[in-house]
Amino acid sequence: MTVRVFEGLGAVPTGFGPSAVTIGKFDGLHLGHRAIIGDLLHAAGARAGEPLVPVVVTFDRNPLALLRPESCPPPLVGPAQKLELLEAAGVGAVLVLPFDAALAALEPEVFVREVLVGPLAVQVLLVGDDFRFGRGGRGDVPLLRRLGDELGFTVQVHDAVRSTTRRLSSTWIRELLAAGAIEEAASLLGRAPAVRGVVVHGAHRGRELGYPTANLAQESDGMIPADGVYAGRLVDHLPDGSRVDHPAAISVGSNPTFEGVPPKQVEAYVLDATLDLYDHVVDVVFTHRIRGQVAYTGVEPLIAQMAVDVDRVRQLEGPVRVR
Repeated sequence: MTVRVFEGLGAVPTGFGPSAVTIGKFDGLHLGHRAIIGDLLHAAGARAGEPLVPVVVTFDRNPLALLRPESCPPPLVGPAQKLELLEAAGVGAVLVLPFDAALAALEPEVFVREVLVGPLAVQVLLVGDDFRFGRGGRGDVPLLRRLGDELGFTVQVHDAVRSTTRRLSSTWIRELLAAGAIEEAASLLGRAPAVRGVVVHGAHRGRELGYPTANLAQESDGMIPADGVYAGRLVDHLPDGSRVDHPAAISVGSNPTFEGVPPKQVEAYVLDATLDLYDHVVDVVFTHRIRGQVAYTGVEPLIAQMAVDVDRVRQLEGPVRVR
């Protein structure tokens, strides 16, 4: 199934719906989000007669980017990554609202009528137990229930997904990635974290050392984990829509052995293959952290350590995959 994507309310066709809707940032689409999506799909299919269209309403940016930019965290995924994850989860349509001053100023009653009821013909609305919306965050679950009684939709509240220690959240996953705790972050995401970007020319030091790397542009999508060396995959997006998935040794950081390397540089050395990846869009997928970054006293110790790192990656990662 191909998800229908509506970029703004004006893109929603006349007569769309009826629908089951959930609203949120859905940054990373972690297991808590997937539980809500699961309830959404169940609600859409449980209606007698014609099933409802399962719709996710989300935003083109984190609302904090407008409301409190100094507090806005880095996104776990970029817009295209989020849409792919929502499609894979089985969502029928996604409405992406531009979060601007006009949307932020909408009173909650207006938001419900002009976004949910009018264009989407909502019949079932699913929200988290802490959901707030509308101007100043005035809208809440009790208000939604009152509006639902008035306007003809039902409200279902999804309790937060918790581990034994805390509520599952994008904030927690960011903390884990910032600490390099890749496997723990993956357990909350339900998949390995990844960064997507265009391969650009670097200083070619890796080639000189015998380990040529694909360098991602600084303007990449997805949260980059802590500095260090990782095992993972490089997924090459081909023009025909297929993807080739290579085992890779990945370096994150400024490479302290050399001067002039940009901070948070992502470099991936593809094992056992010689590829021309310049200008390709790739995903760099992180599966295991091997070690932190170290400033070596010279090139020879660095080359020796790189050989050890690559052997470790070869043990951890499987062969090339085409999909």
